[in-house]
Amino acid sequence: MREVYVLATEQTGPPPLEALRTAFATDEVEFVPHEDAQGFTVRADGSEVRVVLKPESEGRPRVNPELFSGSPEAFARVEKARSCYAFLLEPGGAQPTLPVFEALWTVRTLMELVPGVLVDVTAFKLHEPEDVAEITELDFDIRDHVHLHAIELAEGDTPLWVHSHGMEKFGARDVEIFHLGEGDLLAAESFLHELCTDLAFAQGPALRQEVSTSEGQSFTMVPSEEARANLLGVPLDAFEGHEGLFLTVVSPLGRHNTAELLATYRERFAKEPAEQTAAMHEEAQALLPAFLARFQRKGLMEPLTFLVRAPFETHPEGEAVVENLWLEAVTRDEGSVVGRLVDGAVHTTEWRKGAHVEVEEKQINALAIAREGRPLNESELRALLTAERPM
Repeated sequence: MREVYVLATEQTGPPPLEALRTAFATDEVEFVPHEDAQGFTVRADGSEVRVVLKPESEGRPRVNPELFSGSPEAFARVEKARSCYAFLLEPGGAQPTLPVFEALWTVRTLMELVPGVLVDVTAFKLHEPEDVAEITELDFDIRDHVHLHAIELAEGDTPLWVHSHGMEKFGARDVEIFHLGEGDLLAAESFLHELCTDLAFAQGPALRQEVSTSEGQSFTMVPSEEARANLLGVPLDAFEGHEGLFLTVVSPLGRHNTAELLATYRERFAKEPAEQTAAMHEEAQALLPAFLARFQRKGLMEPLTFLVRAPFETHPEGEAVVENLWLEAVTRDEGSVVGRLVDGAVHTTEWRKGAHVEVEEKQINALAIAREGRPLNESELRALLTAERPM
C-alpha cells in the first residue's frame, strides 16, 4: 500500500473509538479498528484505506511553499500541527479513481472529528476541509489531484519542461513534455490535464502508439527512460529530484517538437474581443425574457437543456481574472438564475465543474439550448423562443 494523503492536525491523540464507529457507521462501509488503537481500516466497494496515526517523533509533513500549492492559512495550520494521520491505499486497479475517492471520503469523515489540513504527498497540494468536501461532492476535476510543474532546462525560446505530480495515486506514471515556451504553458496545461484524466480512469493511450487528441492532433507516449535519451542540450543533473519514471509526450516520429500538437489548444485561451462580448451580452439580454419563459414551462420529460453564460472572477497567482463560464439552468430566483457549472474555471479550481452557482440575470452574456444533448443552432433557438413572444 502507498501513503497518498496525510492529515495534519493540532489535536493530539485519536478520537474515541465509539465516535469513530459512529462516524463510519454506514451499510456500504466496513470499519475495522487496529489492535494498537492508533488507526483503523475502511473497506468499501472492493477498495481498502488504511489510516495510521503517526508517532510525534516523525514530525509534521514538510510542505515547501515553492513546491506545494495551498492557501497561506493552510500552510500556517500545517506548521502548527502536533500530530498526523497517514492514509494508505493500493493504487490502480480496474477503476483507479475508486480507491482515491474512498480515501478522500475517509479523510472527510475523519476531518469532522479531527480538524486539520490534508496534505496530498503525491501532488504537492494542501486541501482544507471545504476543499475536500467539494472534491468528494462535485464532478471529477483532475486539477484537484495533480500538480503541474514547469522548469527551465535550457536557453532559447522553448526552454521549459512541464510535468505532472500526483498520478502515482492512480497507479500511473506522471507525464511530461519538453521544449515549451512561455506562450505554450496554458495550452500545455490543458492538454496534460486532459491526458491525465484519461490515465486516471485507465483510459489512457498505449505506449508507442500514435493517438489523436480531442482536437485531432497526433502524439505518442514513450517511457521517459527511453524518450529522454533523445534530448539535446539538457544537462544530466537537470532531473535531480525527479528521478521517478514518467511518460513522455513526443511527436508520432518520436521528436520533442510539440508546437503543432498544442496549436489547437492555444485557441481555447484566445481572449474574446471586448466588442464581441458586448454584442453577445446585448443580444442575450434581448432574448432573455423569452428564454426564461420557455425554461419555466419546460416539461419534466422534455429533452431540453437551458444554458447561460456569465462572467466569474478567479485569482490565478493572486491576480483577478474574469472568465466567462457556462451553467445549466436549474431554477430561477428573483432577478437571478441558479444553475450547475458545465465546466470549471480554466485558470483555477475556485469555480469547480458541477458546482451550483447563482448569477444575476443582467450579467448573462450568452444563451444556448440543447435538445437531447445537441446544441440548437441560432435559427433553431430563435424559432423556439419566438413562440414565447406575445401576439
